[in-house]
Parts: sequence; structure tokens; C-alpha cells
Amino acid sequence: MKVYLDNAATTAIHPDVVETMIPVLRNQFGNPSSIHAFGREVRSAVEAARKKVATLLKTSPSEIFFTSGGTEADNMAIRCGIHDLGLKHAITSALEHHAVLHTLEELAHKGEVKLSIVNVDEQGHIDLAHLEELLKNNERSFVSLMHANNEIGTLIPLQQVGELCRKYDAVFHSDTVQTMGHFAHDLSSLPVDFVTCAAHKFHGPKGVGFLFINKRVKIKPFITGGAQERNMRGGTENVYGIIGLAKALEIAYNDMEEDIAHIKGLKNYMAEQLVNDIPGVRFNGDITDNSLYTVLNVSFPPTENAEMLLFNLDIAGIACSAGSACSSGSDIGSHVLRGIKADMTRPSIRFSFCRFNTKEEIDYTLEKLKELFLVKA
Repeated sequence: MKVYLDNAATTAIHPDVVETMIPVLRNQFGNPSSIHAFGREVRSAVEAARKKVATLLKTSPSEIFFTSGGTEADNMAIRCGIHDLGLKHAITSALEHHAVLHTLEELAHKGEVKLSIVNVDEQGHIDLAHLEELLKNNERSFVSLMHANNEIGTLIPLQQVGELCRKYDAVFHSDTVQTMGHFAHDLSSLPVDFVTCAAHKFHGPKGVGFLFINKRVKIKPFITGGAQERNMRGGTENVYGIIGLAKALEIAYNDMEEDIAHIKGLKNYMAEQLVNDIPGVRFNGDITDNSLYTVLNVSFPPTENAEMLLFNLDIAGIACSAGSACSSGSDIGSHVLRGIKADMTRPSIRFSFCRFNTKEEIDYTLEKLKELFLVKA
């Protein structure tokens, strides 16, 4: 059996998304910046996709800017938000995706911004009192805190953090790559200035995403060289990717309630069975309802075969990961697990689920894990 449980890294593209993209790939080849009929047809399709995204997120199409994915969107929000708004202080956590953490660390290293790290607890929850202290005791700040951690799944209280940022006139950016398409976002009422998206996290195509820029903030282009995206991002648009993104987000919203029930059921079932079947199993992060329902980070008992665990699961046909796929090849261990002071002597694996996973796949995975840990029936 082949089992794919690495959906936090990327998801399989939805068949309906493929069918939506094929006519664009075959027939709509005009450049959307061209003024002739071929270009106008494609421009119309791009703007229809933008309007669909904006409608689903309850915002204006003028606040949606298509990018190459979440990393570009994060970089655009952080670099432009800090530079163009004249901010000299930034706040983040040690658990952020490297697209955020490395970008802010680089700006701090260059002396362009003073960087403060907000405290987190052992489940990855933000210390809101410490956040307010940092906001209160520093000049106007740029705050970047992800909605859901991509490795352990812990959620921040997005509304509450946003309200704190508004209270102190801070600019608030949230990396919502893991929650976009999995939770309903109402950007008309959410106190946030930037949110990000990568289509491949919710069964859309790779290489496309968007940045929401609240109309209350004004920044300059991150990529220059063209007037695309209303002068905010130079470069010919990834037309078929944009069309696919909008379709994938539409499907995600239409099926969200059903998908949540199905995926959460698989996650809870796997967690319960692991505790029953493998003595000493623990979980990293918060696995209650205050977490990303697609992610389960499991801390297994120490074993001399820890380094071979992922490899052996792969041999058994099971795809999962030790953390962010963006850090594959790194041998320093997870910065997220270190950040929550997890026991690094215990092997940890992130299992991440999607609408296409089945209970039979979970049972197969559980059986293979029991075999690897020599658990007798």
C-alpha cells in the first residue's frame, strides 16, 4: 500500500482543479498585459479568479496580489512592510517558518531592524502578556506570527493578536499558508495587515499563491520590472496557476465542513491508537481543537533506530516527515521542536492529513509503526 501523510508539505492537486486549468493551458495563451483580444481574454480570466478569491475571503479584489507562493508573499510583506512603512522594530517567535524567521534575522543582522522574540510555552502557544509588553515598550512594531505552526500545528488566537497589534498601532503580518483553505477567513473583520497563501497546500497547483495587503497600509513593489498586479509585482502572471488557485480555494470552501469532520476524525483516531499501541508515545504541540486539524506531530520513545525511522516508513510505502519540507537536507534538527524545548533524544515525526486519506491508510501506518517499535499484538 502507498500512503501519503505529508500534506503539510504539499497536497495532491484536485482533479477538478486540473480540469479547470487544462483549457487555459491549451487555449488561453495570450499575455494578460497585451491589449489585443487574446490578452484581454486572459486578463479577464485572471481578474475573475482574483474576484473569486476576494469573495471567499470577504475582502476586496484590490487587496489580493498573486505571487509565486507563500515564501515570496512572506518576503514581500516583511521586507516591504518594514522598509516602506519606516519601521525599526519587529516581533516574531522562534517557531516561525524560515521564510519569516530567516528574513527577519537577515534584516536584524544588517542593522535595519531590532528584532524581539516573543515567548512561547511548551505547546507552542504565544505568551500574549509578553507580546503586549514588547509592543508597549518599543517603538511602532512589525509583528509576524503564523496562524498555525507548520510542524506542530498549534494555532495562535489570530483575532486577539490582531487586536493587540491595533491597540499599539503595530503592523501585523500572519503567515496563513497552513490555514488558508482549511479554515474560513473573514478579512473584512480580522485585524490583520498581511496574510499569505500557497495554493499547493489545499490541492491547488505549485508555484502560485497570493498576498493580502490591507488597504490601510501602502507599500511599494517587491519585484520591479513591470506594471503587473496593479504595479505591485513585475512579471507575467502565472495565469493557469492563478486559475487553479481560485478553483482549489472555491472547492475548499464549498467542502470545508465535511473535510474538517473527515480529517479531524483521522487525526484523532491515529492519536488514540498510537497511545494505546505504542507505550511512551507523546505529542508535540497542542493536539486539542486549538490546533491545525491536518497535523499530528508524534514524539516516539527513544530507539537506536531513530535515524532510520523515516527511511523504514518510506520503504513501507508511507510518506511523512520530520518537519518542514523546506528544510529537507538539514541535519541540525527542527528549530520548532528546539523552540518548545521538546526532548530531542526522542524521534519525532509529522503526519499530516488531507481529504483523500482513508482510515485503511491510517490502520496500515499504525501496523507498520508497531512493527518498527516491536510491539506485539
